[in-house]
Amino acid sequence: MPSAPKWVFDVFDRLLSAKSSSMVVTEVEYLSNTVKRIQFKGNFQDLNVGVGSFIDFRVSDTEARRYTVSYVDATRSLLELIVHLHGEAPGSCFMGKLSMGDKVDINPPRAYKYYDPSVEKYVIFGDETSLGLACSFLPVLRENRHQFQFYLELDEENENIATLLQLKNCVIFKKNGSFSNEKWVNELPIIQSPEWRQSTFILTGNAKSVRTFRKVLKASNQGKIVSHGYWLEGKKGL
Repeated sequence: MPSAPKWVFDVFDRLLSAKSSSMVVTEVEYLSNTVKRIQFKGNFQDLNVGVGSFIDFRVSDTEARRYTVSYVDATRSLLELIVHLHGEAPGSCFMGKLSMGDKVDINPPRAYKYYDPSVEKYVIFGDETSLGLACSFLPVLRENRHQFQFYLELDEENENIATLLQLKNCVIFKKNGSFSNEKWVNELPIIQSPEWRQSTFILTGNAKSVRTFRKVLKASNQGKIVSHGYWLEGKKGL
């Protein structure tokens, strides 16, 4: 529910008030002009946060936006988000204005079943909006000794972000529309390699890229495909 009348959000806030908790912004870091890492401090000991867990933020009277938790340390009461700031969108404006000392009330994070510990190989695809998910995946993939690759399509100014976030096994592609080209996607090494044809593919980010990648994979991949378009150009609220 990205958009709704104010009274609807007011009702939801009242119904969930007993479960909500407060966070205080304790650190802000701009990884680029359009990517911001925000650290919060609060009581997270009773929160169940796993790979891909997300928080819905009410970013205005009539708008809500969803952000993946990139990192959580319940013992230190710390939680982090990595957010993409793009234009004057409601979520971007809300996250862009957050600064140290600001207080935010949140509802409990909710799980999204991206991760299966029985899977041997993972390929995780996305863009700037997928960086939080990539960071939430990385420690689990390494700890449980999965084989994995990250495929990220990024704007030129963000091509070094994977290094800043210490993402391993990461291939960066320029965001130029290539992932909307079925023939081009089909020629990717990860598609052509028999070694990766039974992998689980996690596809997020640009809905058009996700749709094309999924279509190509369905013709060749023997593993599971999990797709979740985070946004679509020209469509508000996705």
